[in-house]
Formats: sequence, structure tokens, C-alpha cells
Amino acid sequence: MIHVLAILTALPGKRAEVLEAFQANVPAVHAEDGCIEYTAVVDVPGADPAFGPDTFVVVEKWASMDALKAHAASAHMAAYGEKVKHLMAERAVHVLNPA
Repeated sequence: MIHVLAILTALPGKRAEVLEAFQANVPAVHAEDGCIEYTAVVDVPGADPAFGPDTFVVVEKWASMDALKAHAASAHMAAYGEKVKHLMAERAVHVLNPA
């Protein structure tokens, strides 16, 4: 199994708009072969440290590296990327194996 943590920071005040586009894309991702988990999470109010009001983290689990590569190359992910690219400030994607 492959784990992914994608730390995504929107431009100030744009996180809700990016999350709306993200949530609209979730059903297509969940339908992909090898998708085990794909969800967005945000800070718990009052948490310290916190990512902040413009950042969310996508928690993903994939059956294999091939499934993750197919996900990254999918048409719906390209469309999502185009839709939100002007709203994003930073993006860091960490691909991990279970320890």
C-alpha cells in the first residue's frame, strides 16, 4: 500500500473555493482502481501547531504505486488542477510506505 500526504495551501481566503472543487472531484477519484482512501482534512480549531486557515491536507491510500501513477495521470485530476491552479500558493506531496 502507498500512502500520500498532500499539503496544499491556497491563496489567502481561497481555501473554501479550492475545497469545493476538490469535493466535486472526490467521487471520480474514489471510483479509480486502487483508491483506498482520498479525503481532505483541516486543522482542528485551537490545534497547535496548525497548518493555518489557507491550508488543507489530502490523506490518500493507494493499493500500489501503479494505481497512484494512474491517478496522477487521470483526466479528472488534470481538469481539477486546471480549475484551481490560479487559486493555489503552495503544494507539497509526500509519497510514503508503511513503516
